[in-house]
Amino acid sequence: MQTILGSGGIIATELAKSLVQFTKDIRLVSRNPKKVSASDTVLSLDLTKPEDIDKAIEGSEIVYVTIGFEYSFKEWQAKWPPFMKNVIIACKKYNSKLVFFDNVYMYDKDRLNGMDEETHINPPSKKGKVRAQLVKMIMDEVEAGNLTALIARCADYYGPNIERNGMIRELIFNNFSAGKKVVEN
Repeated sequence: MQTILGSGGIIATELAKSLVQFTKDIRLVSRNPKKVSASDTVLSLDLTKPEDIDKAIEGSEIVYVTIGFEYSFKEWQAKWPPFMKNVIIACKKYNSKLVFFDNVYMYDKDRLNGMDEETHINPPSKKGKVRAQLVKMIMDEVEAGNLTALIARCADYYGPNIERNGMIRELIFNNFSAGKKVVEN
């Protein structure tokens, strides 16, 4: 079983489409999940609840974190750390591998060109500090030998169905189509 936590967004949808090349055993989890492929299993759960996270991950070989919480520092600070803590606990309990689709907020803004695994972590924002905290939580468990995990980072996710892609749509395309500057101050 390969489980996607936070199904419905652009990353989760494209991931689910890609995974069918390797398995038909895909579980999509969110409050209102919808099948991407006919063989998908959907599970409607509240991923802010530890017991629902545990239920979502049970039986999973690989767990993909693609969830997106409301784009505010207060929401991120309140929801991301407990969510990730409970994901890690469940992944360890069920011996599931973890793949976290992350952003680049935790990196020093002057070191983004040519970033790699050794790029210096120096969050320039409050949200970046939250992301750095999540990465530390994951990597501490990996380094202790308790968890197998991969963190995939991208500055922004762009692809088909741009109408569902929040940041690029909000900051660039919506402004451009309204005759405004591409990024309004």
